[in-house]
Amino acid sequence: MIKREDKNALRKKRHLRVRGRVSGTPQRPRLSVYRSTSNIYCKVIDDVTGNTLAAASSVEPGLRGEVKDLTKTKACALVGKKIAERALEKDIKSVVFDRGGYLYTGRVAEVAKAAREAGLDF
Repeated sequence: MIKREDKNALRKKRHLRVRGRVSGTPQRPRLSVYRSTSNIYCKVIDDVTGNTLAAASSVEPGLRGEVKDLTKTKACALVGKKIAERALEKDIKSVVFDRGGYLYTGRVAEVAKAAREAGLDF
């Protein structure tokens, strides 16, 4: 009998491999992306101190009404723009992008593209 691959276990393995190379510093924190089946979550993290400096997601009350009628990809663009705005408010201009083990396409790429257009550098 053929066993079915556990896609999330493979993603976690990729994520650990990426996290071995990618780390956030106070000068250049890490922009981490988590993608569930229906929502997207982003954090700007300083890994030296372990602090979350900024966060945005499609489930927070301020964005929930806006993303309600959008496709998931367009909602990701809105979340990417919002995380960039919040990071720039805290004087964070440059980040390291952590795709969370996901392939850099679709919703993950849309978050990165929107954050770049909003002024973040990575």
